[in-house]
Amino acid sequence: MTALSKFDKSGSSMNATLLQKLFTFPNLVHAVSGAAGSVFAMFVFYPLDTARTRLQVDDKRKAKHSPLVMAEIAKEEGLLSLYRGLFPVLVTLCCSNFVYFYTYNGLKTTYLSDIDKETPIKDLTFAFVAGVINVLVTTPLWVVNTRLKLQGANFHTDEHKEAKVPRYRGLIDALLKVARHEGIASLWNGTLPSVVLASNPSVQFMVYEAVKRYFQSLLKTKELSGFLYFIIGAIAKTVATVVTYPLQVVQSRLRAGRHKKSEQQGIFQNLVDIVKDNGVSALYKGMEAKLIQTVLTAALMFLTYEKIAAFIFRTMGHNPS
Repeated sequence: MTALSKFDKSGSSMNATLLQKLFTFPNLVHAVSGAAGSVFAMFVFYPLDTARTRLQVDDKRKAKHSPLVMAEIAKEEGLLSLYRGLFPVLVTLCCSNFVYFYTYNGLKTTYLSDIDKETPIKDLTFAFVAGVINVLVTTPLWVVNTRLKLQGANFHTDEHKEAKVPRYRGLIDALLKVARHEGIASLWNGTLPSVVLASNPSVQFMVYEAVKRYFQSLLKTKELSGFLYFIIGAIAKTVATVVTYPLQVVQSRLRAGRHKKSEQQGIFQNLVDIVKDNGVSALYKGMEAKLIQTVLTAALMFLTYEKIAAFIFRTMGHNPS
């Protein structure tokens, strides 16, 4: 047997092993649990997400506390307006988190051997790669979700009132109309800040895994209480949100399709223009709503995710470790 044939067989064997580690039952359980947990959490706290989007996109809407913004939207447009675009958001979030959790856990099982020790740096790396893959795959869905959420909204900014945008009948119709009227590339509006924002879930997962391991070691147990999972998830999301929030403002404005000048500029220039036109505080406009919504959503999502995954593993008699 030649050295080349040995190399080929060795390479094929290695690829087969990597695929076996990637396509496993535990990875599927983590993906399904993460998707289910995120959908449930978003459903519970969706009105806060509506308030946050309005504040980020509508320059002339005054920044107020989240309950006041929600009350204002309900008064102007009706109570159901707080849930505008809920179904497509839940569908997109389910797809997005399935991709994210499967990729994240797939990378861990594929590239960490049984003797390798998990570290914050490894968690950060795997989470960032998973986040980038997730962004590239699901950005078109998030772009049209932002459009659907803002459809029929009562804007306070004259530029947005006068903007002529098509009427969308749903997720698929929005995808087709945005691609037809604005070009396929517009479905990836905000991709660059979204890729940079992959650092948000990366930081979130790094903090989450580090704090979770701390409590597991402290309490000498693998499975923590629901309350602890909730608190750890809240801590992780708070840190990630505060660090990356200005980029989320740029991302929302690009996805909305109502800031044509912004779509032609880079991230830094968008940040500069926001500060120049509306002041530094505009970079953090809506952060209260975002913090409350995402922290509570992430905390509830992690709690639901951990409990669903643990339940499935116990039911199937499978040890995920």
